[in-house]
Amino acid sequence: MSGEAATDARFRPGDAVRVRRAYPPGHVRAPFFCRGKQGVVAELVGAFANPEELAYGRDGRPALPLYRVLFRQAELWDGYDGPAQDTAVIDVYENWLEAVR
Repeated sequence: MSGEAATDARFRPGDAVRVRRAYPPGHVRAPFFCRGKQGVVAELVGAFANPEELAYGRDGRPALPLYRVLFRQAELWDGYDGPAQDTAVIDVYENWLEAVR
């Protein structure tokens, strides 16, 4: 299932997205520090087994699209005092992303 084509992906490169501000218990795959933060889809990597389901011994289906999302460092870190153009790229599964309108 790794790297399957993600033809039904909701987002495309250039789309503005926000990582869901959710804090469920258990094994989750969205870094704490990017939850609630806005970024831009840089790349659609493919579709992969859902790692949150795999962690509990399930089959991870259906596969989820995985994106590389570009964030400004100042968006991620309160008080960031580096150059304004500094960015970070974080891999985020589609179930954690919301469209920004």
